[in-house]
Amino acid sequence: MFEDWKHQTAHTKQSFAELGKKYPKMLQAYGALNAAATEGNVLDEKTRELIALAVAVTTRCESCLSVHAAAAVKAGATEEEVASALATAISLNAGAAYTYSLRVLEAFNQQK
Repeated sequence: MFEDWKHQTAHTKQSFAELGKKYPKMLQAYGALNAAATEGNVLDEKTRELIALAVAVTTRCESCLSVHAAAAVKAGATEEEVASALATAISLNAGAAYTYSLRVLEAFNQQK
């Protein structure tokens, strides 16, 4: 499926701003979360964006992946770095499916 990701990013930011105007306390709270997450600058911007992209994959958030892909480019991430972060997301999703499969079998067997 083809997406115009630059348009998606602009639309997401515009929608986010509009919602923030209607619900400023929510926007302030979201801003406080972001400020807390970046406090101390332990991780550089590029690393934070690579993590954000991996999380966007695991949460299946298209708006997140659009905005954070643009931010990763701006932060100087390479395609190889993005691919490595995505490989980690893929691995964790597979691991989560595997461990939850064990839970399913446990639940199934307890129902007998």
